[in-house]
Amino acid sequence: MSRLGVRPDGIYVDGTVGGAGHASMIAAQLGDGGRLIALDRDPDAIAVANKRLAGYPATVVNANFSEMRQVLDDLNISQVDGILLDLGVSSHQLDTQERGFSYHMDAPLDMRMSQSGVSAGDIVNTASEAELARILFEYGEEKYARGIAARIVAAREAVPITTTLQLAELIKAGVPAKVRREKNPCKKSFQAIRIAVNGELDHLAAGLEAAFYSLKSGGRLAVITFHSLEDRLVKQKFAAWCQGCTCPKEFPICVCGKTPEGRLVNRKPIEAGQDELERNNRSRSAKLRVIERS
Repeated sequence: MSRLGVRPDGIYVDGTVGGAGHASMIAAQLGDGGRLIALDRDPDAIAVANKRLAGYPATVVNANFSEMRQVLDDLNISQVDGILLDLGVSSHQLDTQERGFSYHMDAPLDMRMSQSGVSAGDIVNTASEAELARILFEYGEEKYARGIAARIVAAREAVPITTTLQLAELIKAGVPAKVRREKNPCKKSFQAIRIAVNGELDHLAAGLEAAFYSLKSGGRLAVITFHSLEDRLVKQKFAAWCQGCTCPKEFPICVCGKTPEGRLVNRKPIEAGQDELERNNRSRSAKLRVIERS
C-alpha cells in the first residue's frame, strides 16, 4: 500500500479489513502517535482482525464503511491521513462454503456479508420476475437476464430455491447452450444477486463521500475495485472531486469560483502485475485508484 503514503504518526482507516492483510501492513508501519481504525460489516472478519492486529495501535469496529463518519465521530477523530477500501467479496467469504457466495460449492443461498438481514434466498424466492431481471441486468450486466429470471420464477413455483447449486443450474438453463459451452455463465448473476443482497453500490456511494471528506488536506483515499460497476462509480466520484471551474467555455472569466477538491495520484487505474497474479489469481480484475485531498 505504498500509494497510501503511510506515515508512522498518521491516522489511517481500513474500511474493509477482511482478513487484515492490508491492515497488518499499514499497522506495521505505525509508530508513536500512529493509529489504525479497521472496519468491517462481517463478524467473521472482525474476529480475525482482532487477532491479527493485537499488539498494534489498532481499533477494530464492526461497521460498514458507509458508517465511517459516525465511527470516527464516536472515536473523537475529526480527520485522518489515509483511507483504504478494498471492495467486493473477500477470499474468506468465497471460500467458506456455508456463506453461499460461490457457485462452485453447494450451500444455503445466503450471500450476506453482515450475516444479517435479507438473504439471497429471500430475493430469489420473493422478487417479481421483472425485479429479478432488473437486478441481473443492472448489477450483473447480464444480457440474458430475462430468460434467467423466467427460469427462476417458474422453478420456485414448484419448490423453493434454497441452495447455490439449485440457482446455478437455473442460470445455466436460462442462457443459450453456446454460452454454457464457452464458460460458466453463473458469475454475472451471482455477482448481481450479491450486490442486491448487500446494497453494495449504495454503500459505496455513501462510503466514498464519507471517506473523502474525512481526509485531512494531503490525505489519500485508495480504492480497489473488482468489477466495472464499482470502478465506474469510483472513477466518476474522483473526477468530480478533481474538477475545477464549471463555467461555460464562452465565459471570459470564471464566475463559479469552483476549485478542485482533490488530485488524482495515478491518472489510470493500477492493475495487478505478473507477480501478484501468480500469488493471487483473483487479483486479475482488480483496479486501484488513488486520490489526494487538496
